[in-house]
Amino acid sequence: MYGYEQTASTGHGHPHGGQQHVHQGPHPGHGHQQTHQGYHQGHQGHQQYAAHQEAPPPYGQQPLYPEPSPPSLTEAVRAFTTGSMGPEDFQAIFSTSKVYCPRGDTPGFLALHNTQQPVIPMFTTLKELRRYAGKESKYFVITGAEVLDLLPSGYGFVLDMEGDHRVVFDAKAVEEMVDFAMRSMYG
Repeated sequence: MYGYEQTASTGHGHPHGGQQHVHQGPHPGHGHQQTHQGYHQGHQGHQQYAAHQEAPPPYGQQPLYPEPSPPSLTEAVRAFTTGSMGPEDFQAIFSTSKVYCPRGDTPGFLALHNTQQPVIPMFTTLKELRRYAGKESKYFVITGAEVLDLLPSGYGFVLDMEGDHRVVFDAKAVEEMVDFAMRSMYG
């Protein structure tokens, strides 16, 4: 994948044009359909494609995954709530994914206090956020890693509150996620 991506972007130096390589590159393992199409579309306007895609897989990471691209955060939530994904795998995807957070008139997280302990609603997609907060609602987008950095202590968060697979992390679970993130970053 690494070499193939470079070939595609430096293809203009080849007499045959980079197009050739884009089609041949990923064929050996047929599980690459999505990645293949992504690169094919991206060939014409790679920057543009990356910039305005609604819910991209964690960008910048694709060359590290020669297998199929990692699941989206929505898929990860589903897998995690049904028990087919462990907390570490979920956290790895969460930390690199975009998270949509509703906001009020002042910057910062909106917390719900009508729960056992205060939790902050967050969403895996803009569609989920709109379903919860309405079409005109304000929001901001950060990565899961930034969520763990910025969450006030004593707060938990809930992902996709109105969704079919909502997942709640209480304050203790959040602390564990922060510890895990620190250990995996700093050893």
